Amino acid sequence: MQELAYTLLTRHREITTPRTFQLLGMEWDLLPGVYAPHLSQSSALYAEWLPYPVHGSFCEVGSGTGYISVLAALRGCASVTALDISEAAVENTRRNAERHRVDSVVRVARGDMFEPLTGEDRFDVIYWNSNFVEGEPADALERAFFDPGYAAHAAFFRGASAHLEPGGRLLLGFTDLGDERRVHALAAEHGWRPALLRAAKCGTENGHIEYRLLEFTQAG
Repeated sequence: MQELAYTLLTRHREITTPRTFQLLGMEWDLLPGVYAPHLSQSSALYAEWLPYPVHGSFCEVGSGTGYISVLAALRGCASVTALDISEAAVENTRRNAERHRVDSVVRVARGDMFEPLTGEDRFDVIYWNSNFVEGEPADALERAFFDPGYAAHAAFFRGASAHLEPGGRLLLGFTDLGDERRVHALAAEHGWRPALLRAAKCGTENGHIEYRLLEFTQAG
């Protein structure tokens, strides 16, 4: 699992200047130090699988380039909030919102998980394509891959309920390379019950990865 992550990290570190990439038939800005969606097959899958709440509110945790947040706005969400702890990712998300002329709909904020939000910030959908590899990140880019002790996942489940509208949906992008049983246990500690919405196996140079979209509902 870590070997695959480091292979992908090596490709990311080759990106040393701002550039553009193509995804879903659209052009996007990419800054150095930001996760590059076009390098992973999961990006297009999640973009098509997500249930964007038309006329509703959408929150993306760990927005990276912001392509999901931009798509949420383009596909009819009335308000979109994009959160990321990385300064480069926040700037990248802003650039792509401006590029696709949805900057009046997409609000971008910097902070760890839900820290930038207030008690009044509530959403119909909260989504996070998580850093599923357990390990210690050395820099901001590696935080897109590694979650030591799955602490970020614990924070996700701990804080999400305060920011969901009644009947809102909590979604997590994950893979079979991560420890899904541990994620389920962390979710249960904070009152969440998991369900698999979509899954697809994709071939890689080193075998196959199954990408999974999970939904968590409050147990009770």
